[in-house]
Amino acid sequence: MQNRKVRIAGTGKYMPKRRVSDMEMDAVLGVPEGWVRKKTNVLERYFIEDETASQMGAKAAYAALEAAGLTFADVDCLVCTSGTAEQPIPCTAALIQEAMGQRHSGVPAFDINSTCLSFVAGLDLMSYMVAAGRYRHVLLVATEVASKGLNWRHKESAALFGDGAAAAVIGPAGAGQPSQIVFAAMETYSAGAHLSEIRGGGSGMHAAAYAEHTADDYLFDMRGDELFRMASQKLPQFLNRLLAGAGCGLDGIKLVIPHQGSAMAMRLLARRLGIPGERLLCITPNHGNTIAASIPMGLHEAIRGGLIERGDRVLLLGTSAGLSLGGVVLDY
Repeated sequence: MQNRKVRIAGTGKYMPKRRVSDMEMDAVLGVPEGWVRKKTNVLERYFIEDETASQMGAKAAYAALEAAGLTFADVDCLVCTSGTAEQPIPCTAALIQEAMGQRHSGVPAFDINSTCLSFVAGLDLMSYMVAAGRYRHVLLVATEVASKGLNWRHKESAALFGDGAAAAVIGPAGAGQPSQIVFAAMETYSAGAHLSEIRGGGSGMHAAAYAEHTADDYLFDMRGDELFRMASQKLPQFLNRLLAGAGCGLDGIKLVIPHQGSAMAMRLLARRLGIPGERLLCITPNHGNTIAASIPMGLHEAIRGGLIERGDRVLLLGTSAGLSLGGVVLDY
């Protein structure tokens, strides 16, 4: 069963209080003025000050519930779909429930982590739970704090990232409603597993052994050129398989909402994939790369900006560390 009569009932977003311009990033990275804008096309991004990932997630979650016309009492399951965790244990979803003031609610809360594709994976998996009647309304929350794990010596990758949170409420589509999940797919090629990683912090390189390793082992490390080459080789055929499964071509897609890795990479891939520029949503310039929050942020902005209406066919598409490729074709 691929087709699921499940709809996105509401979306929400939260950006941290601190706005960081490209000129500020130039100064932090010690590069000439204009370097960050030229390299990344990120004009501004947001970094946390006193906010936590769970607090940001809670704000985005309540915004999504308000947009859906629901309250937390209507939520049957809370899933955090993030690539970064607030702490190793417990799961971030439990901390989001706490930050929402729902400590005694009993609503099940757990995480789904496929790094930048976490929201796509969560939407795919949990829509089956809604379609099967296991849950009625599921709250998906992607909340990311990239700024704490950046390696500032890796200037090109550090210049890309921002913090923030986005959320979506999914539920059953009613009789006569056009909304549905049409088709979804994911493929992982672990030949690229070490092209984008944080090596330290898990059982392989535990935090207790920090003194035995270098600080870089506990910071984000990405071999961007190699990762892009691998993704650009794999994505065209993956997209063909995804669209074939959905029974449509790119001409049947109203809007493509990609993972906002970098504006330059998105433009290059769009040309390689044959996606017309006017149908590709790019929010990188004023958000940066917000990891798993980038796709639901794009979805939120598309809905808020009137770029899509109920019944429009939308493609969520991205890559993530792994290397994984993933996408969902849905009728909003």
